[in-house]
Amino acid sequence: MKKELTRFISPADKAFQYTGRIDFADEARPCFIYAGSSAAFRFRGTAFSVKLMNHHCCYHNYLGVVIDGRVQEKIEIERHGTELVLAATKGLADAEHEIILYKCQDASHYFDFLGLYIEEGAALLPPPARPARRMECYGDSVSAGEVSEALDYVGRPDPENHDGIYSNAWHSYAFITARRLNAELHDIAQGGAALLDGTGYFHGPDYVGMESIWDKLRYSDYLGAVTPWDFSRYTPHVVLIAFGQNDANPENYMGKDAGKSAHWKSHYKAFVKKLRAKYPDALFVLSTTILCHDAAWDDAIEEAVKEIADPKVVHFLYSSNGCGTPGHIRRPEAEKMADELTAFLESFGEKIWQDGGGH
Repeated sequence: MKKELTRFISPADKAFQYTGRIDFADEARPCFIYAGSSAAFRFRGTAFSVKLMNHHCCYHNYLGVVIDGRVQEKIEIERHGTELVLAATKGLADAEHEIILYKCQDASHYFDFLGLYIEEGAALLPPPARPARRMECYGDSVSAGEVSEALDYVGRPDPENHDGIYSNAWHSYAFITARRLNAELHDIAQGGAALLDGTGYFHGPDYVGMESIWDKLRYSDYLGAVTPWDFSRYTPHVVLIAFGQNDANPENYMGKDAGKSAHWKSHYKAFVKKLRAKYPDALFVLSTTILCHDAAWDDAIEEAVKEIADPKVVHFLYSSNGCGTPGHIRRPEAEKMADELTAFLESFGEKIWQDGGGH
């Protein structure tokens, strides 16, 4: 006999474990902003549905669902600006289940999480244990998992007019690495983002760079007022900084124009130092990715690391850095990147995961 999903669970319920820069100004409707931001919960039952309201900017938008560690098919959010209920799953075994609801994309949309519906007889359980290790990533579309599901395009340019249908933060190298290390991750990644305002591809034609994103909660004025982030809410042990690819738009000046190159490098060093001031005990790993780009940008990062001269600021290059693919990173390529990044972080030992920096 089919059971109706009539029991409502508020987002303010302590059964939810939230991860990511999420706006809790209204605890009854937390707003999911950054790619991969999630709500995890445990319950005993056979089905649930999700209530939300989507704020659309561009592309097709999706809710990601993981059930008992297995990624399910994404659920497209087809209506915007109005409350709706999505049937996330049905037909589960009447047993305990661990669920993760997550935002698949970056600022192509925000959504307000408005709660769950479960069966009247279902039991909501205490949330899963939160990982003791914490990571944060500042990056662009590769770190956000854009076009990661286009598996027929491994090593090839992107399919035309993909419009977000292949994008999934769960399959980004950043999240794969975090899962392999059993670490919590805040993914401050935005497609098209470069370092400097006026460069890159995000928020065109008035391009917004990571210098204007890094310290924000809501960061796209296409979707409402920009608001600051409270850094006391989350302190990572490891910080990944992974941009320097989109920075060649509109001009690939690095190594060619001494003045502009020095300007970028000085701002890059200042950015790292501002973050170091927020997280003085964290290990900072500076990199780009395997997406094809001019190696002069990696050379500039290497120079910046040497000039910063901080033992907790290191440069990392992938084996196919800057030459692995002309398109976005697909899931198999992201897994290889995660293999290399995981091994690199493990080489530092357990001390990097200790609060206080292992001192």
